[in-house]
Amino acid sequence: MRPALLLLLAAAVLAGCATGPSERVTLTVLASSELADLAPVLADLRRDTGVELRLDHRGTVRASEDLAAGVDHDLAWLATNRYLKLKGADLPLSTSTMLSPLVVGVKAGKADALRGASWADVASRAAAGELRFGMADPRVSGSGLAALIGVATAAAGTGAALRPEDVACDKLQGFLAGRVFGADGAAEVGDEYVRRQDEVDAVLAYESTVLSLNASGQLREPLEVVYPRDGIVLSDYPLMLLEPDKRAAYDRVVEWLRTPSAQRAIMERTYRRPVDPQVERVEALREPLGTALYFPGTQEVVDALLAAYDRAGRPARVVFVLDHSTSMAGARIAGLREAFATLGRAGGFDRFRVGETVALVRFAGTVLEERAVTVRGPADLEALAGALASADLADGTAIWSALDHAYRVVGDGAVVLMTDGENNAGMSADDFLAAWPTPPARTYAIRFGEADPAELDRVARATGGRVVDAGAGSLLEAVKEIRGCR
Repeated sequence: MRPALLLLLAAAVLAGCATGPSERVTLTVLASSELADLAPVLADLRRDTGVELRLDHRGTVRASEDLAAGVDHDLAWLATNRYLKLKGADLPLSTSTMLSPLVVGVKAGKADALRGASWADVASRAAAGELRFGMADPRVSGSGLAALIGVATAAAGTGAALRPEDVACDKLQGFLAGRVFGADGAAEVGDEYVRRQDEVDAVLAYESTVLSLNASGQLREPLEVVYPRDGIVLSDYPLMLLEPDKRAAYDRVVEWLRTPSAQRAIMERTYRRPVDPQVERVEALREPLGTALYFPGTQEVVDALLAAYDRAGRPARVVFVLDHSTSMAGARIAGLREAFATLGRAGGFDRFRVGETVALVRFAGTVLEERAVTVRGPADLEALAGALASADLADGTAIWSALDHAYRVVGDGAVVLMTDGENNAGMSADDFLAAWPTPPARTYAIRFGEADPAELDRVARATGGRVVDAGAGSLLEAVKEIRGCR
């Protein structure tokens, strides 16, 4: 063969090596922490394409904040890019690679009660002490924040994306009363569950995490996957290009990840669902996902959710100051008793919750009784519901003396005053305000009957609270309205 022809052939071979799969490229990737389980898949990727992905693991929420502030990675691979979008950042080129919804993984002993449950059902059982769970920290992890989104959306009941005013932190705190631990991230929540599985009934995590736990051989009792019937938050794990000059390597990676063989490998090794609908799913992933919940459209909603999370776990105390004067006889006292029976026994978000201390101060012309209970379980709720069932009425209406008494026992809590009359005994409103120039708690007043609206409003506003007129609707709805964050 001629030397010139040999040189041309050598050049052709070298050119092919420079542009083909054998070219070795290393890309740095800011990745969600749970993607550590992709190591075997990424080894195959490196073998087949010559591209090595070097993952820097962080929680999805924290990583999104870092991305918005600017990082020097070539790619990002997060559970979702929606948190990045909320930060107002321009979304880079993104390609979905796999799917996993947030679910409830629950032990068999609790599964019957939760099978087919809604997010409201989950929250109700947690608030009543009937469901203890672990979850990831929503300040760091996308799975933890997705759990708050699910509960808050169910509580709002609008059927639409959450707005800041829809986030009722008191209802979220009822749900969070069941939280036993909060792990740093979606990967860590599985590890923490293994360590503390005897303490909890369930884990709120990605479907892939729950199924991987079941397959790990580390559980003393397998977990059943519950898909909340009112909707799920779905993660699609987009691979994002941060450095445009790495586009060629990015395209090679994306093309390989979306091949049927790679999609099957991801599914079989990590229990994430393939984005390719033509890839047949393994048995554990054939359950329909149902509808997806609307994702919040603003960062303000996320901030409100995290503020509610940060308040959770603080000892909560509410003092109800209840008018038991003779004018309450009949429908009024019956309505008050029914409100407390419903708060003590009903499901949903508005019941008294585990860990909450509820004090009842009954008054007429003077304070008649003070009774308090810290809710630990259903028996305490029953006791609370029955506390007022046979309470006697008496003459006189000492509203401000009763409120003065409540302020001496409220601690770091809130006061709810229910009255239908005008003050005719004990302290005056002026005396009360003079005695408490810096009120230790807010007072929410529920007014019905002949109660003086101006005087109630003056005192409530001076304490940072407000007046709710129960005459325009049911007493129960008024009680629910004022039981907000403190």
